[in-house]
Amino acid sequence: MRQFSEERPEDRWEVEALFDLSFAPGREALSSYRLREGVAPVAPLCLVARDAGGILGAAIRYWPVRVGEVPALLLGPVAVHPTRQGEGMGALLIRESLGRATALGHPRVMLVGDAPYYGRYGFAKLAEVEMPPPTNPERVLGLALVPGAWDGIAGSVMRAI
Repeated sequence: MRQFSEERPEDRWEVEALFDLSFAPGREALSSYRLREGVAPVAPLCLVARDAGGILGAAIRYWPVRVGEVPALLLGPVAVHPTRQGEGMGALLIRESLGRATALGHPRVMLVGDAPYYGRYGFAKLAEVEMPPPTNPERVLGLALVPGAWDGIAGSVMRAI
């Protein structure tokens, strides 16, 4: 399961079921979900990984957001089916999708997550960027896909319009 494809509309319910399985109940109450309401995901970056039998093993999504008037990508959710964890699929999905984001000209990506895990991909704390509450500011991380893309960026994260 090393081949990825863009998530198709017919994948939606299966991907949602994977996210439900992978995350705690009430995941949609998180502040990051409020930023996604009524906004289409960035389709070329929303990827799925299936095995030779067509079974979904992992998925990742990206969403457009703004920090003030500055556009950014919001990575997440990313999930690997429990039976496929430990195979490196999550890391491959993240690297593949970040490479695609760079190739498409996106300058910056952010997420809410664990710094020790996402730090290995180059993500670091965004001290001046505020997610809607209740988000732990220590978990607001960013990655510049273009050198300096986060320099001087500060403010509240808002839904893309």
